[in-house]
Amino acid sequence: MFWTLVATVVCGLGAAGIALALRSLTRQRLPKWIIPAFAGAGMMAYLIQGEYTWYDFKKAQLPSEAVVVNTESQAVLWRPWSFAFPYVTAFSTVDINSVQRNANDDNIVLFTLYRFEQKLTDSVSHRVHLLNCNDRELLPLASDGRPSLDNMKILTPGDRLLITVCR
Repeated sequence: MFWTLVATVVCGLGAAGIALALRSLTRQRLPKWIIPAFAGAGMMAYLIQGEYTWYDFKKAQLPSEAVVVNTESQAVLWRPWSFAFPYVTAFSTVDINSVQRNANDDNIVLFTLYRFEQKLTDSVSHRVHLLNCNDRELLPLASDGRPSLDNMKILTPGDRLLITVCR
């Protein structure tokens, strides 16, 4: 987060420097307010670029056995460009090497689902799940290992999580 702040300030200073150069090239004919306007635009451009490249950057850092099974985009009022051009704000992955099939029933699969979220500071959470591949029932497990029946979800037949884990 500190380095993001430093980079944002440097981009603002660089854009302000471009505005100063433009003013001197036009022999001061451009108005003075162009300098802070360029600084603000430079900082905004850097932050927006960071939001739109976050998913690709994080995905490139994942090991080869991590498969992305879900992405989420969110449009918010204070980022009006996100309505026209949505960007990924969260995604979920499964480590395919850690998928374990039940010894008694091959259709019951145990796996860990990792969720990455772009916030003020990036967050990663993980939770162990059970999946019945025949009935498409997804059950998160509590910290003591018991299934949480209240949070059970039925996956759609074409869900990437179902396809990835049950192959």
